[in-house]
Amino acid sequence: MSTHAPRIILEDAISLDLQPHSPNAEFMSENQISHDILRPTPENPAPDNYSAGYFTGHRGVKIRYGLFRSDIVPARGTIVLIQGRNEFIEKYFETIRHLNAMGLWVATYDLRGQGGSDRLKKDARKGHVRRFSDYEKDLEIFLEQVVLPDARLPFFLVAHSTGALIALSAAPRLSNRISRMALASPYVGFHGQPASEKFARPLARLMSWTGFGGVQLGGDRRLIPFEGNGLTGDRKRFERNLELYRSFEDLTVGAPTARWVHETLKAASRVSLQSHLMEITIPTLILAPVLDGVVPYRLQENLSRNFRAGQLIPVTGGRHELFQEKDIYRAQAMDAIETFMPGLDGGLEMSETAA
Repeated sequence: MSTHAPRIILEDAISLDLQPHSPNAEFMSENQISHDILRPTPENPAPDNYSAGYFTGHRGVKIRYGLFRSDIVPARGTIVLIQGRNEFIEKYFETIRHLNAMGLWVATYDLRGQGGSDRLKKDARKGHVRRFSDYEKDLEIFLEQVVLPDARLPFFLVAHSTGALIALSAAPRLSNRISRMALASPYVGFHGQPASEKFARPLARLMSWTGFGGVQLGGDRRLIPFEGNGLTGDRKRFERNLELYRSFEDLTVGAPTARWVHETLKAASRVSLQSHLMEITIPTLILAPVLDGVVPYRLQENLSRNFRAGQLIPVTGGRHELFQEKDIYRAQAMDAIETFMPGLDGGLEMSETAA
């Protein structure tokens, strides 16, 4: 296979002290946490009250996580935050502080193969996954080993892009643990890339089936210019994130492999089926930016039409990364989450179990 593979770029980021409840969880002191696990900077400070560590995910992969506690007592619950592709905990410090101010704890982790979690290829720049189900199994282990023992009920789920795809795929099995979900820019397809999805699907499938699933589809676009980006219209947040990528390059990955593209697009097709969506009974918000530069708004709208437990919240003018957007768009997403979660403002008018 030629190394000059067609360019397909999918980027989400230019693209109480704890006691161990399981032998698979590792915990460190607050000083070790601050200096060795999470990486705050003066321009991107960490929330005040947190613990961090690692847990062992599916097939022995070491996964980095953080648990961020609200100072409001009693806590109103815990948000399980699932990031997008090529993201990491530090990028969400601002959003986590905002959620903590609502009285919500936040439990989050870096997806396998990125951030501070184990890489899956010798070349650490490759964004790779073996099976999409590996992501789901990591989420279930995280809920069992970290969230259930150490966080505060009730549990809610907030996810972005690839994280939202993971949530949609796992949701039929989560109804006894997760009360509500808010999914921002769910990755159910893509546009705005050098190669079209129509072309990428069969190519990635063929490469995966013929032993070339580890080949990257595209070049490295971690450091893209602000002008013309499809991620956010907020220059200050964009440049803050860009500085994180420059300072902590080891937390980032480059272009996805053919296997990653194949596995995620296959999952995107499956979760978009009405038969799958009918199995989800967790009340769900779909926070859909109308100017999303990665996931077509049309696909997010179509998803909501077949999703009886789902409610579409269009964000007119917003781009792909709503939590990194201008305040006028970001506030719409954060206000919707605050209103939707029970115990805050009573929640939106949706059945607790939409069957």
